Amino acid sequence: MPSTEAGRAREPLFVRSFVLLAAANLLHGLSFNLFLHFPGFLTDLGANEVQIGQLYGLLGLTAIAIRPALGRRMDLQGRRPILLAGNALQLLGVALYLTLDSYGPWAYFVRMLHGAAEATLFTVLFTLAADIVPAGRRNEGLMLFGVSSMLPIALGGMVGDLVLAWAGYRELFLVALGFAVLGALACLPIREARPEAAPDGARTPSGGFWKVLRQRDLLPLWWISLVFASALAAVFTFLKTYTETRGLGSVGSFFAAYCTTAIGLRAFLGWLPDRIGVKRVLFPALLILALGFAALAGAETDAEVLVAGALCGVGHGYSFPLLFGLVVGRARDHERGSAMAILTSLVDAGYLVGPALGILIAQVGYSGAFRAVAIAVVIGTALFAWVDQRR
Repeated sequence: MPSTEAGRAREPLFVRSFVLLAAANLLHGLSFNLFLHFPGFLTDLGANEVQIGQLYGLLGLTAIAIRPALGRRMDLQGRRPILLAGNALQLLGVALYLTLDSYGPWAYFVRMLHGAAEATLFTVLFTLAADIVPAGRRNEGLMLFGVSSMLPIALGGMVGDLVLAWAGYRELFLVALGFAVLGALACLPIREARPEAAPDGARTPSGGFWKVLRQRDLLPLWWISLVFASALAAVFTFLKTYTETRGLGSVGSFFAAYCTTAIGLRAFLGWLPDRIGVKRVLFPALLILALGFAALAGAETDAEVLVAGALCGVGHGYSFPLLFGLVVGRARDHERGSAMAILTSLVDAGYLVGPALGILIAQVGYSGAFRAVAIAVVIGTALFAWVDQRR
């Protein structure tokens, strides 16, 4: 008879709930990633790199602030109420961008509301994915689910390029609102999929966000996730102004190369970590991400910007789903909501480097700032490797 593990490995991935989740994640991701062009809108309103960094940092700070409550509520009360609330916030937040006509307090409020919506949806959708994917196919399943996050990055950049070539930022915001509406509709049929109750029939009480944050075997993962997120935030925040200032490439072409590479790896080489070991793939992926930033710093042609995008795509394509899988594997099942809240909050925490990076760009230029990011990723990866190997 086949072993239990062999049976689990044959469990299907593309069940109805998985497909709905991926569709919702794709549509909301398209809405959110159209805002890769938002720094250009802010520039038109008179904002500089430091102010843009401050606004993106505020988005990250807002998203982080609501995560403890999100994690606790998901563990104790379920995923669906949070899912519905996140959709309502998303629709309101995106609609309010249509009211912006100056850089000031109202822009900060709208960005904070959008940050809360993004935090809620990102956390609950990825938690549901972790609930649904069979444990025996976790790395493969999470990589494939991650495709629904990568496609919007590429398509958001290209759709934004197309909209802005023919219209303006108001039309861009309307398109983003349309995708948000479709994402909300895809979420409506999604039901609960929490881990099974304890054998005695009672769910083990969750230790909460702060207990999970202090869990010893998760601490190294929190560190490297923050390093990874800070690097991503640098390119997501400043690529638009980088391309405009240096006259190289475009947001759409960079993220097309970025996502094509990442999606190709996940679709055709998603089995590799299970075959040779997660860390044997994770460490090279993080170093290739650093190489991508070094290439972006030294780029002098459009083609070199595309190469940098592909290298960053390799880094992202493997790193995030593998970190995601490691966190799910080490966290207790009944505290999974809190663990996902922490992981996704670290992604947003990366945006807190925005003000500092904006100042660095003003002082040493884009090349110097992106070289600094590359060095930080290498050092951060080395520290993670040294600390986590002692587990």
